Amino acid sequence: MPSTTGRTRCRDTPPPRTGNNEAETLRGFLDYLRTSIAAKVEGAPEPQARTAAVPSGTNLLGLLEHLTHVERSIFLGDNVTDWPATFRATSSDSVADVVARYRATVEHANEILDVCTDLGAPVPRPRSNRPTPSVRWALVHMIEETGRHAGHADILREMIDGSTGR
Repeated sequence: MPSTTGRTRCRDTPPPRTGNNEAETLRGFLDYLRTSIAAKVEGAPEPQARTAAVPSGTNLLGLLEHLTHVERSIFLGDNVTDWPATFRATSSDSVADVVARYRATVEHANEILDVCTDLGAPVPRPRSNRPTPSVRWALVHMIEETGRHAGHADILREMIDGSTGR
């Protein structure tokens, strides 16, 4: 565990001031959380970023890799058959690779969301084996999922190098 002296303290970014409607509020908070977790993983030192810090095996790269798969499943229609495997980045993936892949997935998901005008409508993506969730449900689920894992990432990053803040 790093010492408490010489900690890197990032300036906290306040929650977004979003628009006046539900869609803008949900999108604003999701993007805020997406940016927060990517920043928490970005620049994390190897091999600590992929080293399990708790008995469950959770690590920074695995959290962001998992969120990439969740985004792709919810918004892009990817079929994930082994969710536990999504918590592991490959040994050839660098921190920069995982962060870039996450950001590219978020950009693609946002392109899908940009055409959604009705939060009650299904997410416009192919999914043959299950019902498609509403855009509202998908946004709320991604806020919950990303927020939960961003909290895990906060703790893991502080354990790695003392870095704190959003």
